[in-house]
Amino acid sequence: MDARPLHPDPCVVPAPGRPPQAYRSPAGTASSAHAVGAAAPQITVDYRAARDIAAQVARRREELLKSVPGMDRASEEQRCLDWINEAVALWSDAHAMTPYEDGALRRAVYDLLYRAGRLQPYLDDERVEDIIIQGPDEVWLDYGDGSRRMVGSIADSEEELLELLRELARGSGHSERTISTANPTLALSLPDGSRLQAITGLGPMTYAVIRRHRVSHAGLDDLVRLGTIDPILREFLGACVRAEKNVMIAGKQKAGKTTLLRAMLKEFDPECRFATIQTEDELFAHANGYHRQVVSLVGRESNGEKDVTGRGAGEITLLDLMHPALRMSLERIVVGEVRGPEVVAMMQALTNGSGGNLCTIHARRPSIVFDRIAELYALAQGNLSEQLAYRQTANGLDFIVYVDMTDETRIGGYRHRYVSHILEVTGIGESGRPATNEIFSPGTEFGDVRAVPRMDPGCVDDLRRVGFDSGLLHLAYGAWEHPLTLKVGAGR
Repeated sequence: MDARPLHPDPCVVPAPGRPPQAYRSPAGTASSAHAVGAAAPQITVDYRAARDIAAQVARRREELLKSVPGMDRASEEQRCLDWINEAVALWSDAHAMTPYEDGALRRAVYDLLYRAGRLQPYLDDERVEDIIIQGPDEVWLDYGDGSRRMVGSIADSEEELLELLRELARGSGHSERTISTANPTLALSLPDGSRLQAITGLGPMTYAVIRRHRVSHAGLDDLVRLGTIDPILREFLGACVRAEKNVMIAGKQKAGKTTLLRAMLKEFDPECRFATIQTEDELFAHANGYHRQVVSLVGRESNGEKDVTGRGAGEITLLDLMHPALRMSLERIVVGEVRGPEVVAMMQALTNGSGGNLCTIHARRPSIVFDRIAELYALAQGNLSEQLAYRQTANGLDFIVYVDMTDETRIGGYRHRYVSHILEVTGIGESGRPATNEIFSPGTEFGDVRAVPRMDPGCVDDLRRVGFDSGLLHLAYGAWEHPLTLKVGAGR
């Protein structure tokens, strides 16, 4: 991984389609900069000017909304754009700016007023996977190809950084969520679907990570093209959804669990009525233009106070959402990433009687998924038992799909994401743990770490009834064209 810091400049706006690089002008003032071999210039914005113009426009906006309280958002934005253009033109005349610099300054002012401020160029770069914030002055970008680069400041002080995070919370519709020394953590989804986690007051600076969903609208066919699954896995997973099997997607952090879950949602009939229940909305099924009957429910954090029972006032947990959801005439329930006591809500979804429910969970290996569920049960209110966790898992789950990742970027390779296992849950085994069959597992005997067919599941007739060709499970090498090319291991 390329972790060499570049010279940080807080005022660089990257050229469209190119990863941000940082350049410092000799005097630290606004100037244009060119990367070696770059097709378009990278413009250095004077954010002091951008903040001043944004403040001027914000004051005029406030006066406008007082005088015309019923003005719609589009009209308000258009009026503000006119004022931004006027102010930037005056600044440009006074400082002999180029048209490129004019445009960059206008975008920066607009981003400060309506979007994510200095963060916005990085959110707009489709190749950025993670934005890592180490206080206001140190920001790193992780790209999908595994490279990492340091870019400039996104705020001039800790307080300005905290105010940016609060503004992101307000803009995301989570008005009850904030960050301060009294509420030191913040978790939310941004309007573009990115996931933000921030911590303050518990260390020397404020830390935040924004995880961007680079593959946010892919279906199973797209994942075949990306190499996550092969055509046989595609047909099998689609049949599991159509046959209304309960499926848990497990895997490491950043392996692609949510991406696979979104893709499997597109196997639902467009008229299927289902609920998504999440702590932060990362599925955005209600807004994907495909599904028409989605009940999208997101938990609510406490306002920081406690009620008479000691519970956070105003808090709505995933378990709280489950009970009303079950009365919404749903055909299926999808529980987003399970990280804690919400595992109980997940299992209620899996065992409530209807099938075809989906969920995700973190696990380092397929073999520890059941132990992870039991651990999370122990965190739930009432310290639920391991035996209950195993019994409900065996009763509720039909399949576990494990998504793995092999990252060879540190040795000059690539980051590979792929399905490695599909386990069928067949009931309680002799040890009291859920028993499983390996329907797919890695083809290690011929040098592949990806999943290949091993056997028919016990419910194969259910899959046949929805059009699955079970003969595909007898193709020992699967449908991979060749073993995954790795620098270390597998077929090397």
